[in-house]
Amino acid sequence: MNRKISNNYQVRVKINTKDEISKIEKACRVVADTLSTLKNYVKVGVTTKELDEIAEDCIRSRNARPAFKGYQPDKSLMPFPGTICASVNEVVVHGIPSDYKLKDGDIISIDCGAELDGFYGDSAVTYPVGKIEPSVERLLQVTEEALFLGIDNAIEGRKVYDISKAIQQHCEENGYSLTRELVGHGIGCRLHEEPPIPNFVPPLLYRNRYPNVKLLSGMALAIEPMVHMGRKEIATASDGWTIITADNKPAAHFEHTVIVDKNKAIILTLRD
Repeated sequence: MNRKISNNYQVRVKINTKDEISKIEKACRVVADTLSTLKNYVKVGVTTKELDEIAEDCIRSRNARPAFKGYQPDKSLMPFPGTICASVNEVVVHGIPSDYKLKDGDIISIDCGAELDGFYGDSAVTYPVGKIEPSVERLLQVTEEALFLGIDNAIEGRKVYDISKAIQQHCEENGYSLTRELVGHGIGCRLHEEPPIPNFVPPLLYRNRYPNVKLLSGMALAIEPMVHMGRKEIATASDGWTIITADNKPAAHFEHTVIVDKNKAIILTLRD
């Protein structure tokens, strides 16, 4: 689950110990295994609520807790009712699981988080339903490629904007746009920690909102490009949660939790 950014705050970056990284890794394993399980159930006729129930069973069977269920970052929002965010087609993120039955040609972005022993894991993937259009398949491919290009820059000594630039450049060179209002984030003993990880290099006017933090070994980051086939503008549904593309064109979302290291980031949410 990604993060909305307020205008003014101070960055307090956490460097995790080996023990803390081990605990984050265990929570991430729960998330990765849950997403792998859900892939087997993403089929025509399955409802997103059914997927949500399967995800909750997977997480609780590992003695973990669904991190998104009941999440309420703002008192003006209702607590999030699902274990997963189930975002279909033009829904970018935060889709609420429902009785909607998946159709041939749909895509579904599943964002999943788990808390285990006080530490969090977070990951997302966009799955095709049946046979999808080649243009949509390309959107998924480029979005996942952008994620890994961002991860390649999550190494000690580089900065947040190195991640941002790699993601933005790859997506825009391929003719896509990126959500501006929602970003990746630090993660660890809270679902959302510092620093924010934008998928674009911010204009000078907004750099106080997205500071270009130097990356240090031991930082845990959730990197998550949200990529639109059409324009970058978004709209929010009446439930206050569901974010859709303003032009109703498809969007894709891929995310991994990683640990910054000296030579190569360690990906904690790789799926089997």
